[in-house]
This record gives sequence, structure tokens and C-alpha cells, in this order.
Amino acid sequence: RKEYVDLYVNYMFNKSVQKPFEDFVQGFLRGCPARNWKMFLPEELQVLLQGHETFDWHLLEKNVMYGGYDKLDQTIRNFWTVFHELPEEKKKMFLAFLTGSDRITGYGSKRFGFWIVDPQGENPDELSPHAITCQFILFLPR
Repeated sequence: RKEYVDLYVNYMFNKSVQKPFEDFVQGFLRGCPARNWKMFLPEELQVLLQGHETFDWHLLEKNVMYGGYDKLDQTIRNFWTVFHELPEEKKKMFLAFLTGSDRITGYGSKRFGFWIVDPQGENPDELSPHAITCQFILFLPR
């Protein structure tokens, strides 16, 4: 029985996926040659591919640029007051709303920044916050 189970497990986890896995590796290495990945330590490669999981939220605040706002405007001060009171999970949800990911890219918090822009609508009460994820822009009505 043991031999049968060993052979069955080997087939299911190794033999049955061998050809598709070889095709995947070949395609992956065509787009991302192995020589480019060898320069990274495993920890560095993980951060590069997955992003950072822990953040310095105050540093993020310092890196923000403003369009139509000054960092001392009441709307901005209110935004950051509320933001810093949020639990960690809600802050990550905001990051996902803004960037499409709940992690910061491999550069880390030191270089990551985004824009907070005033959409300048006629009636700000009729507008809601929205984001352009590919450009890291948050449109925040007054």
C-alpha cells in the first residue's frame, strides 16, 4: 500500500504536471531571463515581486503631493487626522483603493508618493472621492 500511495502522490504532484510546468518555466524565462533574477537575494526578490507589507504611514503623508490643495488646507488636515485614526487593515484598504494593491512597490515608503487633487466641481457635496490607480491620484472633493 505504501508503494502504491508513494507512486500515486508522485504522479499527481510531479509526473502529471511535468509538461505544463516545463512549458510555463520556458515561457517565464523567455520574458524574465534567469540571469536578471540571480542578482537578487531571495528576500529582495520577494519584496520586488510582492511589495512591502509594513509601512511608515507618516512618511507616506510627507511624500504626498497636492493639486489644488495646500497641505495646511482644512480638508487635507481632516483627511490625515481621520486616516491616522484608522486601523491598519483599513489603511491597507485605502492603499488598495488608491493603487490597486494593498502593498507598496519594491521601492518602499521612502520613495512612494501619490497625489491628492481637488476635482473642483461646482458642488463638492455632489462629488465623491475617486482614484486613478495607474497614476496614484486621489480626487478628494472639499
